[in-house]
Amino acid sequence: MEIILKQDVQKLGFKDDVVTVKPGYGRNYLIPQGMAVLATPSAKKVLAENLKQRAHKEAKLIADAKVIAEALKALDIKIAVKAGGEKLFGSVTNANIAEAFAKEGQEIDRKFITSGVIKRLGKYTANVRLHRDVIVEVDYEVIAEQE
Repeated sequence: MEIILKQDVQKLGFKDDVVTVKPGYGRNYLIPQGMAVLATPSAKKVLAENLKQRAHKEAKLIADAKVIAEALKALDIKIAVKAGGEKLFGSVTNANIAEAFAKEGQEIDRKFITSGVIKRLGKYTANVRLHRDVIVEVDYEVIAEQE
């Protein structure tokens, strides 16, 4: 079953992608939730026209995302957490990384950050998706909180 996504769906595709899914997933979840529409020939024509009109706007968005990517690479992120030796009490998640970016003046939604769960002190790398074509690797360090 072919559908057109109306919004980004994790592990499936981005907004305005035409994807093939199993009929039950499309009919029972994606379409009722408003995440997708059926890819009929007329819907595909409307999508093609919209994409053509949006192409030049997309170039500006990519340029803006690249500027933000360079700013993120320049940041020196240190996340202070409680630790006992090398092990953390708890863990560092995407939400903690997003909070560290916010303190540095870069508002990034935690959903667009991929790093995994960190349970030890040290240097790590997170992938930040600013645009479907712009994914930047940002280095950060998890340090022990001073008491």
